[in-house]
Amino acid sequence: MAYRDLLVIVDDDPYARERISHAADLAERFDAHLAALCVSPMGAPEAARRAQRARKLFEDEIGRRGISTEWREAADFPADIAIVQSRYVDLVVVGQLDPDDAQAPIDNPRPEDIALAVGRPVLVIPYVGSYDRIGQRVLVAWDGSREATRAISDAMPLLTSAAVVTVLTVDPAIGRTEHGELPGTDIALYLARHGVSARVEKAVSAGMNIGDVLLSHAADRSADLLVMGAYGHSRLRELVLGGATRTVLRSMTLPVLLSH
Repeated sequence: MAYRDLLVIVDDDPYARERISHAADLAERFDAHLAALCVSPMGAPEAARRAQRARKLFEDEIGRRGISTEWREAADFPADIAIVQSRYVDLVVVGQLDPDDAQAPIDNPRPEDIALAVGRPVLVIPYVGSYDRIGQRVLVAWDGSREATRAISDAMPLLTSAAVVTVLTVDPAIGRTEHGELPGTDIALYLARHGVSARVEKAVSAGMNIGDVLLSHAADRSADLLVMGAYGHSRLRELVLGGATRTVLRSMTLPVLLSH
């Protein structure tokens, strides 16, 4: 199993270079085709120049690589275009939106909008920071949900080539159906049958948001990828009460693969 078609959402922000670099690395690793998509809001006065600058960033990065690529651009509602295009690839690479930039969600699609709508895994790259290689030390968030199950399946090409995989359960209720008698053991056995040797760890939230617990454990283990299900609860509930997905997308310190 491998990713054969990748899509990277690009813009003219300097942080986009890191995103493009990782997308190109993955295309090389899996011998995949890489398409770049630049979407600008309809009627934006700088749309053409924005696309031109974004294309230069993309071509500068992939010019030295021997991978199959293509360039796409459109001026419309960014999320709508990105969602449609994302349905025809194996993996979508997007950038985290700067939570302090009010203009960011107007000019760019939100990662969560894509994850919720396309039925494909979405790899979100932080807007700050640098990572040599994604997927060598992977932390998998496991709560027995449909979304977490989907995330593990979607991340399998990365998991099978990882050096270290840790399955983390937070506040597991021993014996409950979704976790099994020994929380995390069943999914670790499933991974082992796919050639992934995973260790299982448990954490107690002690009142912390689950997203903060995940990010803390990722930092402690020097993880370079967090794999998690997106919006196991309704999005409205997460917006009102807070939730792991919302917290991670706002405060992420490492690349995150989301599935819904």
